[in-house]
Formats: sequence, structure tokens, C-alpha cells
Amino acid sequence: MFRKLLITFIAATAAAGCLLAVLMHRLQEQTPPDRVAINALLKQTELRWGTPELVQRIDGAEEYTILDAGGKALFLSRSGLSLSVNDALRNRETPLDISAGGRKVGTLIVHNDQQEQFGRWRTEFAATGAALLLLLFGLGLGYILYLNRMILQPFRRMQRFARHVARGELDVPLDMDRNHLFGAFTESFDMMREELAASRHREYLAGKSKQELVAGLSHDIKTPVASIKAIAELMLLGPGSGKTGRQLEAVYAKADQIDRLVTDMFHSTLEELNELQVRITEEHSGVLLDMIEGADYSGVAVSAEVPACMIAVDTLRLQQVVDNVMHNARKYAGTAVTIGFVLREGYLEAEFADQGPGVPSDELPLIFQKYYRGSRAAGEDGAGLGLYLSRLLMLRMNGEITAISRPDGLTVRLLIPLAGNDLRNR
Repeated sequence: MFRKLLITFIAATAAAGCLLAVLMHRLQEQTPPDRVAINALLKQTELRWGTPELVQRIDGAEEYTILDAGGKALFLSRSGLSLSVNDALRNRETPLDISAGGRKVGTLIVHNDQQEQFGRWRTEFAATGAALLLLLFGLGLGYILYLNRMILQPFRRMQRFARHVARGELDVPLDMDRNHLFGAFTESFDMMREELAASRHREYLAGKSKQELVAGLSHDIKTPVASIKAIAELMLLGPGSGKTGRQLEAVYAKADQIDRLVTDMFHSTLEELNELQVRITEEHSGVLLDMIEGADYSGVAVSAEVPACMIAVDTLRLQQVVDNVMHNARKYAGTAVTIGFVLREGYLEAEFADQGPGVPSDELPLIFQKYYRGSRAAGEDGAGLGLYLSRLLMLRMNGEITAISRPDGLTVRLLIPLAGNDLRNR
């Protein structure tokens, strides 16, 4: 490509040089006067001097003027010739003395066509200059077209290709042409597009495989859970003490909760938590006591009375949050959990306070982050998702969850919105 451009440039330069050389040669070229013809003309003039034939043209190619001794013009071979010696010298013509009887009787001025030659040379120079200008114009236009075809158009195609890739349109290929400057780049970029498309397809297949795995695991989990529910339901139909009956009811309720949670796994994974559905309904605040009782397997909860009010929550999601808070208190504190309720500014505030070691102040802002586990969680099972999920669900219900570290334990506060209020508008 560059070789072709270089050859074209050299050829154009050589052509321009040849034109200039020819012009300079023509400018330097001067036709020497024909001395023999001029001498013959002079002899004929001298022979004719004083005769009527003097005023008749002598055969030959030269144009001439005959002056007498006083400088008066006796004969002009054609009009427009020099009429004096001064004119002849100014026009670079040749004045010759005419002798007769051994004395000067007149002057012969032989015309020199240098002016005509100069006019012709000027015309040729103008034509040559115009040709050079046209040549330069053609070269410039050709170079512009070359830049447009080899650089600008491929660059614009690459820009359009980049916009397609940015929009995720990986099915639009980039036309490859090795005959321009971006030939190798276009091939590389198109290979990148193909790799991105293949990577996206692999990601899609991996996601689909993950969803299929979750669906299979959910099905496998639902089977034993359904058996647990059935057994618990049969046992509830038989005779039993009050304590055993309550325990069986708790087993059945938890099995039912697990069943509903596992159903969600068909539609969501940990990386797709925003897909979890939250269906807010208006419920009486008394459901909180049922949730606490369902989460208090060890009987460590000491709950105050719940103020009578209507709350706007998803009972299934709120049960998950209460279960997680109680589970963390049992696992990390191992003490009684005091639960208090206060109506405050459009929401019901529920505080779960344990008497454990609490959380270090520098770790407190991090405990609601995904996969974060504090220094005091070493040796305990867990993935660091419980409080993260709890905060996500509370926000989806327009509420909030916070933690306060005390010298004698940790307090987890739930802000449960009252019916008719939306914390997002506060």
C-alpha cells in the first residue's frame, strides 16, 4: 500500500521534473543567426544600392530594413520593423554598414525575432505551469480520496462497530479489508467481538445451568420437607401434651415456611436477589408475636406487649428477618433476648437486645454487607448473607434494619412501616 503510494509520488515528481527540464531547455535555446544568409543579404543590398531594385525584396527568410546614410528608412521588408539604429539595438537586432565605392552609404538592419521567441516561451511556460498545477491538484485530490478510503471510512466503520459493541449488539460483524491501514485492527476487533459473543453465550449457558441446578435442588428439598409437613400434621391429629403440641405446630410452621422459601429458589439465586418478590399487605401488629414465637426455639425471648396497630409488611419476608435476628442472637450471644416495641413517627420500632459480647465499633458498619463475617464469627458456620438479606428485605418493605453495639451486648432495631406510610418518601 505504502509502496504504491510512494511509486505514484515518485512518478509524479519525475513527470514534473521532465516538464521543467524541457521548459528550461527551451528557454535557454536560442536560434543562432544565419551568418551566410545575412552576408548574402548585405552583398545583394550593396549591389543594388543606387538602383531601383533596392526597394524590391531580396529573396530569403530574413526580414530587414534599409536606412540611408542620414538614417532615413528606404525600404522595409514588412511593416513593424525597426526604423532606426537605436530601435535595432534596443530590440537586439543586427545593424550592418552598407558600403559603396569604399565609403558607408547606409545601414542594413536584419530583424531578430527574439521577441516572438520570448512570447512563445512565455506561452509554453504558462502551459507548463498550468500542467504542473493540474498535476499537483490531481495528486492532492487523489491523496484526499486515498485518505478517505484508507483511513476515514475504515475509522468510521470502526466507530459504528464500537457503538454496536457498547450496546451489546454482538451479532453485527466488522467488515474486514486488509487493503487499508486498519486491516489488521479490524480483524482483531472482529475477533474480540466473536470472543465477547462466545463469552456471553457461555455466561448464558452457565446461568441456565445454575438455574437448572437450583430448580433440581429445590425439587429435591421440597420432597423431604413435604414429608416433614405430612408427619407433623398427622402427629397433630393425635393426642399429646400442650408442650409437645406447640413443638409440633412449630415444626409444621417451619416446614411450611421452608417449602415457600424453596419455591422462591425457582425464580431467584444469590446473584439475582432483586428478583425476590415482596408482596406488602396490611397486617395487625399482633403477627409479630407469632413470628417471635416461631423463631424462639430455645425459649430465650422475653417480649414486651406489641402496641396495637396496622403494619404494611410481607409476613413471609418479615418472618425471615425475625428468624435471622433470633438465630444470630442464639449463635453469637447465647443469652436471653429482650424484645421491646415503640410507636415512633410512622413506623413500629422493634428492638432485639441480647447480653452477648456485641460487635466491635469498627466492624459495626460492615455487618450488613454481603459475605461479610466479623472477627467474632470465627469457628461458626455461616456465609455472611443473613444480615445482608435482612437489610435487603426490610428496604424492599420500605423499612429499615440497624444495629447498635452496647457495652453489655448488641441491639438490632427493625423499623416496620405502619399502614399508609412509606419510608421512601420521608
